[in-house]
Amino acid sequence: MDTYSLRDVARILKVSPARLRYWERTDLVKSLAKVESRAEFEFRDLVCLRGILSLLEQGVPLRRIRRNVEVLRERLPEMDDPLGSLRLWAEGSERVVVRHEGVLMEPDGQAVLEFSSLVATEVPVTEISGGQVTSKLQTAEDCFARGCRLDSDAETFAEAIDCYQEGIRLVPDFADCHCNLGAVYYNQGNRDPARVSFVRCLEIEAGHVEANFNLANLLEEEGDDEGALLHYRSAFAADPLYPDLHINMALLYEKMGRIEQGRRHWRRYLKLDDSGPWAEVARRRIEQSKTSND
Repeated sequence: MDTYSLRDVARILKVSPARLRYWERTDLVKSLAKVESRAEFEFRDLVCLRGILSLLEQGVPLRRIRRNVEVLRERLPEMDDPLGSLRLWAEGSERVVVRHEGVLMEPDGQAVLEFSSLVATEVPVTEISGGQVTSKLQTAEDCFARGCRLDSDAETFAEAIDCYQEGIRLVPDFADCHCNLGAVYYNQGNRDPARVSFVRCLEIEAGHVEANFNLANLLEEEGDDEGALLHYRSAFAADPLYPDLHINMALLYEKMGRIEQGRRHWRRYLKLDDSGPWAEVARRRIEQSKTSND
């Protein structure tokens, strides 16, 4: 059985690992396969995730996708793949349907007549402001999802920041919004607001993996190795299967002269990803540390 790590899935689907972690953490998707005690995704999971992205790209809000999945899981527990079964009723519509046992229906069970002439009257929710039509971002999750689509391109950093800030305005304790906002600030070179965002995220959720990891990176760059190590350890406690974390911890331990602990993390990295871009570096560092101890 072929399986894919979270970072593999992020690369294949061109989405951020943080976005996938959020979907997994909030039970929208689950990595069900287990390989050597490591949670991974199967090929069918990739198909489901691609379905979510397709619905989002067609304008279906994340909150509606989530609500439909929850309804299907409750109404039709025998359905193996409720998420992958969702479809947009027609182009230009936000109406989501599912085909079950040959019948096209809405997730709440209402049958849908398959007449294309009936779908033309549905339009996305909009508002008129200053003569311009603007799309409504009605929930914090919608803001978060839009921010995730925008935060990987420097040209849209400002728009991503606006989305995350609006999400935080709607739900002040939205930890993932604070973390992603910090990441955009950091990528802009705005370290102070980045730090504030990461710290706020950790005040809400002390074990947040990305916030701990990102804040540790920031502190290490500033020369605060002990502070960085503290947050790397917090990230490790929350997710010991995060390959990049082991790379950073190994390098930091080496810099601090703690060679054996560094070697331990190089070994852990290789157990998680023995063919990645850092694999050869890890092997060399392990051999070098052995030689220095002989």
